[in-house]
Amino acid sequence: MSETNADTPSSARAFLRESETRRWLASAGVITLGLIAGGYLLGNGLVRAREADRSVTVRGLAERDVTADLATWTLAYSAKAGDLATAQAEADQDSAAIRSFFREVGFPAEALQPAGVTVSQYSNNGVQEFTVRQNMTLRSNDIKRAQEAARRQFELVRRGVALEDGSGMAYKFTGLNAIKPPMIAQATKDARASAEQFAQDSGTSVGSIKSASQGYFSIAPRDGDSGADGEGGGGGATDSPYKRVRVVTTIDFYLR
Repeated sequence: MSETNADTPSSARAFLRESETRRWLASAGVITLGLIAGGYLLGNGLVRAREADRSVTVRGLAERDVTADLATWTLAYSAKAGDLATAQAEADQDSAAIRSFFREVGFPAEALQPAGVTVSQYSNNGVQEFTVRQNMTLRSNDIKRAQEAARRQFELVRRGVALEDGSGMAYKFTGLNAIKPPMIAQATKDARASAEQFAQDSGTSVGSIKSASQGYFSIAPRDGDSGADGEGGGGGATDSPYKRVRVVTTIDFYLR
């Protein structure tokens, strides 16, 4: 009876130690599995992140030839005389000659408007001289008639009108907003074609757009290179009504 009582506590302690060991091993196993699973998921997530970051940056071009729809011509001229009345009278004669010229070309009277006048006076060796400077502006959507007037402008010289520097016909295209959407679509299509060629060469395929920049619209002469206006001006060079609209977009495409 006394031996049984002495062995019972020892067996209980052994059983408790074995139970604790099993619990510890089980806990360690769970932790190990968690670390393995977490490491796998983390690693797989990094792989996915790297794949998602694969992209290519390309540019797309779109061009379109257009014809100007607005012609403006500012004519600057002046008259000099020893007194203001004579100088003004001579300037008025030039104004009448200009109006007659444009009327003969076929423009209505309202197409030509005064655009300012300045009077200056100075003394040359004690002799007073007055200068009257005037500006008149033609504004019309009749481009063909404006071209005809520009071709015949030397008739004004033969009528005694001496045009000063800064006088010249300017042709502008004002319909940019109407052609922006199809041109952007065309530039995007061109950019995707470049991205697909790159993807084919690198053994990948093109996904969706990651980011895009619309680009800047420019309007330049169709022939030659005498300057260009941006989309703010909506115009072009002063020598020709024939323009070329151009836009370049920059687009990032995902690769997959």
